[in-house]
Amino acid sequence: MHALKLTQIGNSVGVILPKEVLAQLKVGKGDTLYLTASPEGMRLTPHDPAFSDQMQAAREIMKRRRAVLHELAK
Repeated sequence: MHALKLTQIGNSVGVILPKEVLAQLKVGKGDTLYLTASPEGMRLTPHDPAFSDQMQAAREIMKRRRAVLHELAK
């Protein structure tokens, strides 16, 4: 667990993430992180939840339409 301190950044408030946390998330300066609500509390992730939902829908379609996609690939 890491304790994070809030700091003033211009007219906003920000948080500084330790190097260890950035390494675990595999992100760096300029990358985007997503903060989402979960049953356990707030979740910080480098993966866009909306994109993940879209990819899951695409996987389901590809699974159902495998034969059609196979023919199109020829």
